[in-house]
Amino acid sequence: MKEAIVQQDLTVQIVDSPIPEPGPDQVVIKVVVSGSNPKDWKIPIFFKQALNTGDDIAGIVHSIGTNVFEFAPGDRVASFHEMMKPGGSFAEYAVGWAHSTFKIPAKTSFEDAATLPLAAMTSALGLYLRLRLPAPWAPATEATPLVVYGGAGAVGAFAIKLAVLSGIHPIVVVAGNGIKYVETLIDRSKGDTIIDYRSGDAAVVSGIRDALKGAKLYYAFDAVSEHNSYTNIVQVLEPDGAITLVLPGKKYEGIPDTVSQTITSVGASHGDAKDFAYVFFRYFSRGLDGGFFKPHPVEVVEGGLGGVSKALTDLKGGKASAVKYVFRIADTKGVKGTEEKL
Repeated sequence: MKEAIVQQDLTVQIVDSPIPEPGPDQVVIKVVVSGSNPKDWKIPIFFKQALNTGDDIAGIVHSIGTNVFEFAPGDRVASFHEMMKPGGSFAEYAVGWAHSTFKIPAKTSFEDAATLPLAAMTSALGLYLRLRLPAPWAPATEATPLVVYGGAGAVGAFAIKLAVLSGIHPIVVVAGNGIKYVETLIDRSKGDTIIDYRSGDAAVVSGIRDALKGAKLYYAFDAVSEHNSYTNIVQVLEPDGAITLVLPGKKYEGIPDTVSQTITSVGASHGDAKDFAYVFFRYFSRGLDGGFFKPHPVEVVEGGLGGVSKALTDLKGGKASAVKYVFRIADTKGVKGTEEKL
């Protein structure tokens, strides 16, 4: 099979690799579409390691492990690949754990499904495990102000969508170029609003404070976690409030010791949050089928795996706003057109 290996300089080498075999609790998926995420460019640079960094899989089950009971060859599925492990999504075939794999409804395209696995799970972990906010099936019964910083990115946007399903309002969203898209996600009749970070830090802080209209802020989801995002938030957050951040391995200076500070790492879905991930991935599938959970907007990158290098370079350069870059594997030079009826 063809597989894209991302180098430290973000060039990509397309190599021939053997089709992987599933472990007892894994599925091997013929990848129709792969998604992408900022970590896909960060890992080769920060860890000085060349590898297939893709983790968002959408495709058709090829084979299953001996313990897998929910899936069978031919099923349309999406899956969150375990980060930094063999079998990533920048390839013709990829490996997913059964618990982090979910069925794609017939009405949902592979392109749309590929936007969900990493980003939507990050949002769910942040809101419900880290901030301990009410789940969609037991929604909030009183006003629960929430700041989502970075609302146009996939993680921030999915956090808004889930918060709405949980009856959490008012949602104060900080965004920039993607404000037009964020506007489609919020409900201004319930006090939701958007603050433009391009107006400067002082305007962001005063904008959040004005949007709260005297209400106290106890919860913040910082989907940016840099460029003063968290220092802006804590100027409005209550001293005993809670903030969750998404960038591991850094010291967040300026956050008061009294504030509950957590890191939301999606890797937990392959660690101590496996059961949580199992439940929410299936909730996403139900939401797609029911129409109450929407995917992120997509941009199909030309050339399939041959377009990975440019897409990751654009991600690194901050060019993606309110959009997910996805790759159709069949568009890759040297790959046979998929034979399944898609």
